[in-house]
Amino acid sequence: MKTKMRTVLWCLLGVCLLVIAGCGKKADENKPISEVKAEAEKMSAADLRTTAMSYKEAVEAKGKEVEKLAAKLKEIPVAEMLGKEAKALKTEMDNISKSVGALKERLQIYLDKLKEEGGDLSGL
Repeated sequence: MKTKMRTVLWCLLGVCLLVIAGCGKKADENKPISEVKAEAEKMSAADLRTTAMSYKEAVEAKGKEVEKLAAKLKEIPVAEMLGKEAKALKTEMDNISKSVGALKERLQIYLDKLKEEGGDLSGL
């Protein structure tokens, strides 16, 4: 009975580690453009689509972050718009906007290559 329980626990641990580490390719806004282009040249249409989808999802997630920050910023009274909290929110929004720009730039490389190969662009 103990052996079965240990086996189940080890299997669960393995699954949890896979989920935490992730199985797909992640969007990386810091990856050099030249490296992204070189990587895209070597990818199949399916890999390009998968990678493009991960970038699209990352852009959408960042967009939601900006929306939340904008909502917080709207709650701040006009008299306090030059205060620390408002400045911090604006700075964070600027950083996220830069991040979104970098992600979109890399996403476009994958989309262009996918289009060149005649891959499916629907949903991207």
